[in-house]
Amino acid sequence: MATVHHWTGLEARALRLALRLSVRSFAGHLGVGIRTISKWEKLLAATEPRQDTQAILDTALARADAAAHLRFETFLSEAGRTTPAASARRVTTSGPLAWEYESWTDDLDRAVVALSRQDFTFADSLIGRWLGRFKPTALDDKGLYLFARSTALLGDLQRDRGAVIGPLSAQYSYASARSLFGQLDIPRRVAQLDLSLAVVAEMSGRLEIAAQQYESLAVDDRLSRRDRARARLWVGTALSKDGNHSYASRVMLAATREFEDLAEPEDWSVAHQKLALAHRGAGDLTNALHFISIARSTAATDAPMQRVRLETAHGHILLSDPATRDDGLHVLNKAAQLAGQFGLSHQLASIEGIKAMSEGASGPRRR
Repeated sequence: MATVHHWTGLEARALRLALRLSVRSFAGHLGVGIRTISKWEKLLAATEPRQDTQAILDTALARADAAAHLRFETFLSEAGRTTPAASARRVTTSGPLAWEYESWTDDLDRAVVALSRQDFTFADSLIGRWLGRFKPTALDDKGLYLFARSTALLGDLQRDRGAVIGPLSAQYSYASARSLFGQLDIPRRVAQLDLSLAVVAEMSGRLEIAAQQYESLAVDDRLSRRDRARARLWVGTALSKDGNHSYASRVMLAATREFEDLAEPEDWSVAHQKLALAHRGAGDLTNALHFISIARSTAATDAPMQRVRLETAHGHILLSDPATRDDGLHVLNKAAQLAGQFGLSHQLASIEGIKAMSEGASGPRRR
């Protein structure tokens, strides 16, 4: 955040503009006379507020939100003045200007929406334009935070595209983002990246390692209650994939109740999908169909990724019963078509694996 060591009328005017207040409103905001504000506006750097008023201006700036701080720095920059933070950035000419922080933040918010819709090309362009523009060593803490967030989102993009491990993968990006957030001393973000790395471990088949990481994170106070519940759910997922279906179901059920208490409908629906697959693995197709029906009817998002996951789970369950095998293949084929349409290669490989396993279990079909 910006700070001012010595206020003049110039900095005071920049603060008024940053707060988007009229002269009259700014005077009321500070508790000083309108004539005082008018004097600052007229004389600018040639006048200095009194010491007690300097403290009032310090307080007003400290209480301003991040967007107002960025506007404040921008106005000073345009006037030829800098705050200490802005001056530090100009030592390295490759660092961002104040207005660029706002654009960067806006682009990352747009990238989150694009990722939720599996619009990978657009998300990649939004993230890449910033990661390619700056180097972490040229950034102050605000810029480094945005760089770390961009890197974490790149990991999400790579994960959803199926690039899980390797030098250009989700694992690499998540580890890089974790290191940056560690530099910034933001424990919650570090823990969230630990959770993302556990997901990568699960997706790459290291189920025992993933389950251990999830178990640790499920009781980690650095995470929010919702993230801890997600970790608990994913403990069950890893256990179920590893064949421990009974215990997995009990763990998942506890997470489901937590999501209900938290009023998180999307997570609650996803938990029922996971429960359905655990019961399928245990051979309890009645409960599997019951839980997948709940998941499909309460899905809180129509995002392609979640539609593919839901239909894959549904098809897998139907495929497990000889009486509904053909229905299961039909559902899986539709899920595969959707996965291919949106470039969800990991899900596509999972669907093909389910079909191959089913063929192997049932033997060649009669033609």
